[in-house]
Amino acid sequence: MKFDPAIPCGFVLDLLLGDPDWMPHPVVYMGRAISALEDVLRPRLPQTPEGELLGGAILAAALPAGTYVLTSGACALAKKIHPALGVGLETVWCWQALALKGLAQESARVQRELERGDLPAARRAVGRIVGRDTENLSAEGVAKAAVETVAENFSDGVAAPLFYMLAGGAPLALTYKAVNTMDSMVGYKNHRYLYFGRAAARLDDLANLAPSRLAALCWVGAAHLTGQDGPSAWRIWRRDRRNHASPNSAQTESACAGALGVQLAGPASYFGKTVDKPAIGDPKRPVEPADIGRANKMLYAAAGLALGAGLLGRALARRKK
Repeated sequence: MKFDPAIPCGFVLDLLLGDPDWMPHPVVYMGRAISALEDVLRPRLPQTPEGELLGGAILAAALPAGTYVLTSGACALAKKIHPALGVGLETVWCWQALALKGLAQESARVQRELERGDLPAARRAVGRIVGRDTENLSAEGVAKAAVETVAENFSDGVAAPLFYMLAGGAPLALTYKAVNTMDSMVGYKNHRYLYFGRAAARLDDLANLAPSRLAALCWVGAAHLTGQDGPSAWRIWRRDRRNHASPNSAQTESACAGALGVQLAGPASYFGKTVDKPAIGDPKRPVEPADIGRANKMLYAAAGLALGAGLLGRALARRKK
């Protein structure tokens, strides 16, 4: 396994530049492909649970497979034209597969609005990065939502893409992004997607099983590195990592709750309906705006640990060959 400069270079570009608005992003095209496939499949299959399950399964197979074939073919062609072009294309796609700086920037905006005392603006800011209803959140509820999304999205926005790009380069990382984007668009348990989105949701759960647990361990390490409560992060992760309907979502949330000494999760409103979710962590104190900044420090430290561990693992694998 040769050293791939595209991975650390892509990481640094994300760290420095985030996601510029002017730059076309693969996830946008993935979203369009998902909508187009849904529009094609739904009218052509029986309007029954079985028909919708079949349509969803076709979507869940076609989009990741198509993404991998397209991106690996493009990388191979670029390398054939010139090795530098191949590295350049992979670097850009590694950069775009990550969401480290964007997540930190959006959550920091929430913190600034809360510290200014502008609750309506803080609600709007947090509404950009969470899926729950935000119009009636208190200031503490806004801060808690932001901390939760920083912790949870470290797993699927940073750690998991890193995991897959370290395993298979930019094509595999973008294939993971296709799976994750599918889940975010159709993986809901509502009337429209209860059956059609089931395959996408199950595939996303499977794709995140290993990365989410590795991400939690990185978060525990980050708690130690940033002066938070590392032993409590470990303890609460061990205790509460299964406190979610998803097998993966509570992994990093529990480590974050323990590190900060706060309680996360609990009841939340989605599309006007309250969903009772188990609490994560111990309510030693209320969540405060400064906790968003603390979570972001752990986010950066955990990302550095994930990259460092991954590159070290690849280097050791090369030495054994």
